[in-house]
Amino acid sequence: MKVVKNNMLHLVLSLSLVLIGFSSCSKKSSSSSSSRATGWNVSGKKAGSNKTQTAGPGLVFVEGGTFTMGKVQDDIMHDWNNTPTQQHVQSFYMDETEVTNFMYLEYLDWVKMVFPPSDENYKHIYTGVSPDTLVWRNRLGYNETMTNNYLRHPAYANYPVVGVNWIQAVEFSKWRTDRVNEAILEKNGYLKKNAKTDEVDGESLFSTETYINSPTSTYGSKNEGIALQRTKGRQVSSKSKNGEAPTNVYAQRSSGIILPEYRLPTEAEWEYAAAADVGQREYNIYKGQKKYPWSGSYTRSGKRQTKGDQLANFKQGNGDYGGIAGWSDDGADITNAVKQYPANDFGLYDMAGNVAEWVADVYRPIIDNEANDFNYYRGNMYTKNKIGEDGKISIVTKETIKYDTLSNGKIISRNFPGQIAQVPVDEQETYLRQNFDKSNNVNYRDGDKQSSIYYNFGASESNDDRDGKAMYNSPRHNVTTDSLGQMQRRFDKSSKRTTLVNDEVRVYKGGSWRDRAYWLDPAQRRYFPQDMATDFIGFRCAMSRVGPKSDKKKSARN
Repeated sequence: MKVVKNNMLHLVLSLSLVLIGFSSCSKKSSSSSSSRATGWNVSGKKAGSNKTQTAGPGLVFVEGGTFTMGKVQDDIMHDWNNTPTQQHVQSFYMDETEVTNFMYLEYLDWVKMVFPPSDENYKHIYTGVSPDTLVWRNRLGYNETMTNNYLRHPAYANYPVVGVNWIQAVEFSKWRTDRVNEAILEKNGYLKKNAKTDEVDGESLFSTETYINSPTSTYGSKNEGIALQRTKGRQVSSKSKNGEAPTNVYAQRSSGIILPEYRLPTEAEWEYAAAADVGQREYNIYKGQKKYPWSGSYTRSGKRQTKGDQLANFKQGNGDYGGIAGWSDDGADITNAVKQYPANDFGLYDMAGNVAEWVADVYRPIIDNEANDFNYYRGNMYTKNKIGEDGKISIVTKETIKYDTLSNGKIISRNFPGQIAQVPVDEQETYLRQNFDKSNNVNYRDGDKQSSIYYNFGASESNDDRDGKAMYNSPRHNVTTDSLGQMQRRFDKSSKRTTLVNDEVRVYKGGSWRDRAYWLDPAQRRYFPQDMATDFIGFRCAMSRVGPKSDKKKSARN
């Protein structure tokens, strides 16, 4: 009997310990430091916490939504290239103003410092990123003042940069991404202070993607500052024996401090941001009846304090680029400094007038909303990191920089030392996929090529073979170098070409100082070769939004 009682007591104690254990596990799993999936401690971090993205320098938030893309009130040009389509755009960030001369000069000064043109390995880099200042010249006009002064004179510092082709705008955006993230990592103690200016050279550059994929390769493995330095007031997951922050900790995407890339906005993003339907409750926005980035059908302000003032910088008539001097003109004859006209309802300046702007898309007359009506973009070229024979990612060095020769003979660098070399995706990534099946998707659903009179069943599959399977019969200018290094230019003078549209023309949006009010409509669209520049096309950058659509708090439904 006594044995039975002892056994019962032992059982009760065991059950109590089990219940206590379950209770403690339950409490632990609900704590902020425990995983909701396993109950494990997750390095002292708050489980499932949401870190809100901060806007990068110069950017303002654009909350995404639906809009009618391509709807215009007037179509006097009969382009038939802006058929209305219903589209949805995710939230993103966009430059408050166009990229200015001062901003671009910072880029030029950095390139010249890091890649001195006197170095034989770098002689083409600086000239490749420099704007074409000769775009101001006119056969029957005296514009040498702008040719010599517009880019560099301090009087034009806050004017939008021009003479920049699409390729240069893309490269500027990549450079800006790396410089911004470099500053953020230094501020947070992940890079040695002032390393970005004191220790940088052509062989030791910071690249965001290189840092994320192979942080020890950043700065050519010469900078010990790539490891986390002691940061005051910052908690880390573990400590070394002497109490210092560990020297082998690097920031990753999971850290939440590395920003997504700066890039050119897509055409859908640009048009959505310019129209700014967010502030127009008096219109039926689903029908896209808005004519300008501001309210109303007029280009002059109706407000009492500014009544009669022009709301944008554009050409008002033949020989009238600004109005009568001293009267109510638009305040400019060529471009104007940024922020001289009211912002739209997203807080964006000069989304109509001043300069037209490059967007990311390859131009096609039709927007294919049957294939996609979410974040529409034509121009995807999917790549992956190049892996060397040793199984490691391939980092570009000054000996392996790739250069491209444009159709006008300009030589530009495709990449910089310190970046990861890229190659097109192959069957390893595309096999049995339903959402994409090749690297180059520029011509996806781009008409029925076999119906073209230029279709040749025995021709190559190359997109550049315009006598074969290409949809568009456009000129084929060719620039090569001979065995002596002399440039050979071959201008296509064929009378059989039927269009200027090909895979190397990009969309540009918005009216400019050279354009009539007709082009101020956000839905208007035009195209221009990606390797050429003008005195009326500039650009601004965008950045994708990660996380929630907006920061607005909504109560959970019961």
